[in-house]
Amino acid sequence: MLKDFFVYGEKVDGYDVRVINEREARAAAGILFVFGILSLTNAVMLHHGVVTRYFISFFTFDFFLRVINPSYSPSMLLGRFFVQNQTPEYVGAMQKRFAWGIGLLLALPMFYLLVIHWQPNPIKLLICSICLLLLIFESAFSICLGCKIYNFIMPQKSLYCPGGICEIKKKEKIQTFNIAQKIIFFLTIIIISVALYSYMYHLENRTVVGKILSEKMMSDEKRQAIEDAAYLKALEDFDSDDEDFE
Repeated sequence: MLKDFFVYGEKVDGYDVRVINEREARAAAGILFVFGILSLTNAVMLHHGVVTRYFISFFTFDFFLRVINPSYSPSMLLGRFFVQNQTPEYVGAMQKRFAWGIGLLLALPMFYLLVIHWQPNPIKLLICSICLLLLIFESAFSICLGCKIYNFIMPQKSLYCPGGICEIKKKEKIQTFNIAQKIIFFLTIIIISVALYSYMYHLENRTVVGKILSEKMMSDEKRQAIEDAAYLKALEDFDSDDEDFE
């Protein structure tokens, strides 16, 4: 059993390399994304890191096991439970190991700076956001960005990528956009962008991160007007204090 523990991936008839069940990996990524976004929201909104510390500890341990043997990864086993009645979709194990190694490299500094020494700052928030982005790409779109990096830097290209993206092929008609669909697509992107901008810019910010992002998105004139208003209010408060002493 110990010997099998260090054998990476499964040997399946008809495949030239060892493989991973992509359905399990996607389910596991979705589970981690849900708990990750709850953890991030809790830390930003409530300003404490109890949930974040638990999640990052679990995330780091989980990806450590994925790099050694994903068959014993807690999140992968949860994913297996939910998709056990679905037909497996096999993908190459080596590129997935490389991608999960990137996840582990992102997790280690977060574990040190947010679990061992609680030091939240925008850099840690950025790393956490990158991890969540990788998870949502894998779970929602079956896009393994780490696998793409593997193909870019490794001389031997990977086999059996999710959705068959490693093989060069012509797109089917259902995969392309006609003119009307392109217009709807770009309008959707514009509406989402305007909505996010309005949310970040116009709503009252109750968190440090929200205030920083809102200030970054302001024009110089708007920022100066706010500073002038704050200065005038400070003068009024100072004059009011003087009158109280008199």
